[in-house]
Amino acid sequence: MNAYAPILGLILLAAVFAVGSVAFSVVAGPKRFNRARLESYECGIEPTPQPVGGGRFPVKYYLTAMTFIIFDIEIIFLYPWAVRFDHLGLFGFVAMVTFIFLITVPFIYEWRRGGLDWD
Repeated sequence: MNAYAPILGLILLAAVFAVGSVAFSVVAGPKRFNRARLESYECGIEPTPQPVGGGRFPVKYYLTAMTFIIFDIEIIFLYPWAVRFDHLGLFGFVAMVTFIFLITVPFIYEWRRGGLDWD
């Protein structure tokens, strides 16, 4: 348990700092509210009215998010493999080539379906 004490201390310090910052901003922050401040903000332009159900988002938003997640996962797996490449041998090489192939197939599918076109 002594090996985890510094980690637990850091987590506790981060939690105290986060909660303390939010509490301090509520106490010390300005309390001036006006109509413009309470409206939603859309990049400096007048907000468009929302339909009752919230409206529908185009599928391209979700495809872009999934592409980001795919590449995020790819980097997470590629980094340790690159660090220990010399110790993994042929098995590690074949496993990573298979992984890259399995990640590339959905990327090519999305590319062909037009998920990366923003026209």
